[in-house]
Amino acid sequence: MINISGKLVTLKEATEKDLDGLYYWKYVEEEQAAKKWNGPYIPEPVISKMEFKQHWQETNEIIPNTPSALTIHVNEKLIGIVSCYWVDKHTNWLETGIVIYDKEYWNGGYGTEAYRLWIDYLFTTTDLHRLGMSTWSGNIRMMRAAEKIGMKEEARIRQARTVEGEYYDAIKMGMLRSEWVLLNE
Repeated sequence: MINISGKLVTLKEATEKDLDGLYYWKYVEEEQAAKKWNGPYIPEPVISKMEFKQHWQETNEIIPNTPSALTIHVNEKLIGIVSCYWVDKHTNWLETGIVIYDKEYWNGGYGTEAYRLWIDYLFTTTDLHRLGMSTWSGNIRMMRAAEKIGMKEEARIRQARTVEGEYYDAIKMGMLRSEWVLLNE
């Protein structure tokens, strides 16, 4: 069982209880504050809890023995997830992400630490060549977290996203294994 601890957060593989909590945050919780920042331009249909758990089980291994997502906990309390998906297996390139669902934990360094732990785990336990992330120009917190851990802006596609009727730029950031190694020597 993976259990990666930092000063503020712990990353863990999801338990059945965690999946219930994630389902609550994604589909049941009334405010849905995280959806206003995490890809609000991507339609997300509501699925049943059983479908959610089944999908999690089917897709939670990105590479043999490497999960595609881990849950983020603060003192055993579930607050979010870190995740990844393939962009190109032939060039060892994953896209990564983080969502802090519980807004009580926004702006306190929890997300940046969780993201740093996740990126370190992926580079340390695999032979991945590059890791990236995609967001929109309105999600300043995500761009700052990525920049703090050493990612660089690699692309800005002007006015490619609409959020609440306004256009925003699509942002691509990334980092190479060699850059991560230099930053963490």
